[in-house]
Amino acid sequence: MANYGIALDIGTSGLRCQALDLDTGETLGTAITQRHPIPGMNVIDHVNFAIQSGEDVAHGLIVNAANNLFKALGIDLSQVRMIGVCGTTFQLSLFENIEIRDLAYAGKNALKNMGVVPPERNGSIRKASELGLVNLPNAEVIIPPAVTHEIGADAIAMLKMTNILNEKEPVIVVDYGTNAEMALIVDGKIYTGSAAAGPALEGQEIERGMLAAPGAISDVNPVDGGWECTVLDNAIIDRKADIVDPCTGKVVSKGSQPAVGVTGTGVVAALYCGIYGGLINTPAISTPDERIHLQDDVCITSHDVEEAGKAIGALRAGFLTLLHEAGLWTGDVKKAYMSGASGLYVDAIKALGIGMVCPGATHLIQFGNTSIEMARKVAFGQVDLLKLREFAKELRATHVMFATSETFKNIYSIEYSLWCTGMPADQYNPMLDIYGLPPLSEPSKNVKVERLAKTDLPDVEKRGVIMLEESRTVLTGRVVGCIRCRKCMKACPEKALSIELEDDGVHAYVKSDRCAGTACRRCEHACEGSFLSLREFEIVQ
Repeated sequence: MANYGIALDIGTSGLRCQALDLDTGETLGTAITQRHPIPGMNVIDHVNFAIQSGEDVAHGLIVNAANNLFKALGIDLSQVRMIGVCGTTFQLSLFENIEIRDLAYAGKNALKNMGVVPPERNGSIRKASELGLVNLPNAEVIIPPAVTHEIGADAIAMLKMTNILNEKEPVIVVDYGTNAEMALIVDGKIYTGSAAAGPALEGQEIERGMLAAPGAISDVNPVDGGWECTVLDNAIIDRKADIVDPCTGKVVSKGSQPAVGVTGTGVVAALYCGIYGGLINTPAISTPDERIHLQDDVCITSHDVEEAGKAIGALRAGFLTLLHEAGLWTGDVKKAYMSGASGLYVDAIKALGIGMVCPGATHLIQFGNTSIEMARKVAFGQVDLLKLREFAKELRATHVMFATSETFKNIYSIEYSLWCTGMPADQYNPMLDIYGLPPLSEPSKNVKVERLAKTDLPDVEKRGVIMLEESRTVLTGRVVGCIRCRKCMKACPEKALSIELEDDGVHAYVKSDRCAGTACRRCEHACEGSFLSLREFEIVQ
């Protein structure tokens, strides 16, 4: 009789899961979605959708995507005993289908007036069927606790998996993702923050962007005659590929690893090489067609520079704000942990050079996906729920709300000017001085880099990774009054919408993971009769 487990990481940019043999410790399969099944590109979009369309709909999209992923693993799901889950507080609350309005609205009085009672998020053990997971009759699902609604299971994983709390000197850890959790540890005191960096560093909102998956350009390096691209293979391991002229796209030397897009780390590398090579003066690109050419017709545009720059700016504004809150500044922190897929695959020196890592740090440790690591340990029974609860209870942190921090706002205004308006880099420190902040240290020339994993998904070399290009989650609704002009379809930038005539009238179908969500709504605006309303749609089972 088989004894299987599943590790599930519910991230803001998508879902990742692994099938585990609980007896041998072997990883039997890995599957990931290309995007998150809830419409939108960031947590704000997901919150808006869940509030407007209903928590049940948002829960159903996540669970349906998980069901499709589990099916893709190719194991007998009836033999799965344990499912370990990890993710942000908001994502896990939707997965568990518990109250989320306390995460969406600020102020105790407002919540009281709405009749909202914040649920206990102390972790739970649930039957898979209770959550809507199918074909798993024998599986229990272990959901880790949160410390507060800002410090969720993913932040606990970041702190626990890196052992950062045992460090004696000031140290910082950043999870380089859409939600960019970060923590600064000083003399045993923890300062935490979460910067809404957006999905650009995970390859989304980039013209040819994609998540870290097979075929993604993950790095570029200047060599004789052009730039050498690095592309992820089927096991998501980086391989040397084509050498191209970044100004024209001419192939100087053909490699054996084809590319289909560029992930966030590849964008970072292109920015670094372009800035230090004189091809990029943010946000402008000084090539003949104003594009940086990588291999297989993948290009970086000025819009990509802006999107990545805004994400980098949010990161740097975040960790500088934590330093300021702790009475430190750049140069005081010598060790920096880089967590998450982007934190692992990015060239650490390039990241340091363009502001993603604390200037003055001399020891950079690339750790990988701490969230999936903790989900694995939970599934294997190596970390039990009681110990996680004890850890969460003992964890006392000073959480810095960047949304209300004047320091963050001031620094981010400088970052925006640098990346999006053409402000010269030599004006950065004078602008800090205007806000009463010290100048930045120069990036250290003597830096030690430790990369502790080959891939952000552990143990995938043998079997590779299955990527679902679509999570196969679809929303539908009857559109009364629709004349099938299809202007809504033409307005959708992601080609997520279709209009179909059926026996009972006209129905719209939306691929939820392709939909840009409440931040877009171009389809609704294009409907001259205002017949289309996504918030009234239901899930296609």
